[in-house]
Amino acid sequence: MRYPSALLTAIWLLSSPLLTNGATLRAQASPYVPVTHWATPYLEYLIARRAIRDPSPLRRPFVQADVIHELAAADTTRLDGAARRMVRIILEELRGKRSATESKPWVRLDGDVAASGASQARRDPLRSEGPGHATAAGGLAAQALLGPVTLLAHPYFDTRLKFDPDYHGKKDRVIAGRNAEAYIDARWKFGEVFFGSVDRNWGPPQLEGLIVSPSPYSYDHLALSFGTRRLQLEGMETQLDDGTDATGASNHRFFVAHRLLWRPSDATALGAWEGEIAAGPNRLLEPWFTNILNLGLLVEYDRSVSVNSLLGMDFETRFQRVKLFGQVLLDDIQVDRASPADSEPASYGLTLGAETAVHGAVVTAFYTQVANLTYRTPNPAEMVASRAVGLGRNFSDYDQLTLRAQVLTGPGLLLAPEATVLRQGEGDFRKPYPPVAAYGTTPTLFAGVVERTARLALGATWQQGHWGLSGNGGVHFIHNAGHVSGASDTQWVGGITLAFRFHVEGELR
Repeated sequence: MRYPSALLTAIWLLSSPLLTNGATLRAQASPYVPVTHWATPYLEYLIARRAIRDPSPLRRPFVQADVIHELAAADTTRLDGAARRMVRIILEELRGKRSATESKPWVRLDGDVAASGASQARRDPLRSEGPGHATAAGGLAAQALLGPVTLLAHPYFDTRLKFDPDYHGKKDRVIAGRNAEAYIDARWKFGEVFFGSVDRNWGPPQLEGLIVSPSPYSYDHLALSFGTRRLQLEGMETQLDDGTDATGASNHRFFVAHRLLWRPSDATALGAWEGEIAAGPNRLLEPWFTNILNLGLLVEYDRSVSVNSLLGMDFETRFQRVKLFGQVLLDDIQVDRASPADSEPASYGLTLGAETAVHGAVVTAFYTQVANLTYRTPNPAEMVASRAVGLGRNFSDYDQLTLRAQVLTGPGLLLAPEATVLRQGEGDFRKPYPPVAAYGTTPTLFAGVVERTARLALGATWQQGHWGLSGNGGVHFIHNAGHVSGASDTQWVGGITLAFRFHVEGELR
């Protein structure tokens, strides 16, 4: 894909004196605040309470400089003591010793060690899998800020990875490890060029996006973003793991996604996006798909090339005290009906939800549904997944209704009770696509025996100085357990983590 030459050229342009010395184009480097950062749940709570503005609607992770700006501008006089304290703690932690206008090269090291215990190994407790375990983890994130350029590497070890069914790295050693984030990022007033790995989420932050999400472990990709706070065009592309097509031949696989974000007002954000999975035995990523201004679906028709195209939209809007949010994905909706091959069931995904704050408590409710055949095609090499884990949602053929709340109590304790009902059919995007002769008997939603899980749970996050404690525990009442009619099961699913964190920073001489 010729990433290095394009990336280096773009970064040289962005950091050249022609751009960085102009008053209207000057920018300062800033790393991302990872979606797994200890401060993220507190920031989401403060945004939902309208204590601070959302610095990046419909997009995660946060940019650290944007978060600092919003925290510093917060009107804390109308907040209770616990929320005021958390605003101050996060601001001091992220800002550190570097001033907001500091332009000198700067380095920072953030380290942590943690001990955990859990009844299962998957990161998503709703669909628990894997053995119970006691694990240890630790990491060191090193960042360098050089003018408009950020360099960051965050290697870590975590013995839990060996048991997680969604992790496909090396598992036959005592210690498993990887890079949580590793990237070079250059930004200026009207754009950004990024290359490396970081978890991303497109859509409402209350749950995983339908096309780009943190469901897979972070992967290396090239990302571009251009525009203003009101109107922004962004795109990303990556090479996926090789897969086999219907004939058994090995295929190179690529993922490309583009999105246009529009904020007509401070209360509303809208996004329109597309994603493509391109695959072929000797395929390279064609320039017409990498063009951020192209519409991949039109390119597919114009050039008569094979690609799995997906379209979608995101929105969130606020009416007084209530925020409405949603996302829709169209994977394969048949318009032509000229032959039996055009009668396949619809493939789609959707989410609708609402959120409000009542007396300091944030209450969120949402309903989401993903159809039986979503994310898979007759060509298995075009499956919307990386190493058998969904790039958007990690499951299909289900619907879910969730009601949750968040309450911040002093000192630094965030409680999150939750009630969820999940109905899961036997459809799975990792399974083969049904033959044309079976289209008429293939359900759009809920194939086979539907397993129903009712979950009642409580999550908690606590921070005090260098120490952090987080946990989540709940009971699952399962009907048709294991997709066996009439079978029932009751499970306790929970986990707890104790972490110690530290950082050092200073000017790079």
